[in-house]
Amino acid sequence: MAKVLVIEDEPKVRITLDMLLRPQGYEVIHAANGLTGLQLYRQEHPDVVLLDLKMPKLDGVTVLTQIRSVDRTLPVVVLTGNTTPETEREVRALGVSGFIVKGSSLHSLGDTLKHLLKTPTLTPSSQP
Repeated sequence: MAKVLVIEDEPKVRITLDMLLRPQGYEVIHAANGLTGLQLYRQEHPDVVLLDLKMPKLDGVTVLTQIRSVDRTLPVVVLTGNTTPETEREVRALGVSGFIVKGSSLHSLGDTLKHLLKTPTLTPSSQP
């Protein structure tokens, strides 16, 4: 089971992501701020991180910079409500795996995670 670390300060977004990902077979770990997110990253060794950019204590750019200082390949998907072009360029330069705009459909998130984690998808012929 792949482990997803959600670093997001908005409780409703964390709950929504949890409700979306657990039924798809993911283990979901939550952090309500960047500082807690980094601690959980170090303790839990997630397979992928969903990262908000604007958070208390440590912002997403700082969290991403610290993650990239020890792991250049971990898939990190940025969750954002709005961002500046400068911030987007900065996080892309740090190697984010994708962007998901808050308020847009999150249904594509499962496909994004499967692609990033190289999880095989069921084909119509392999479904029971």
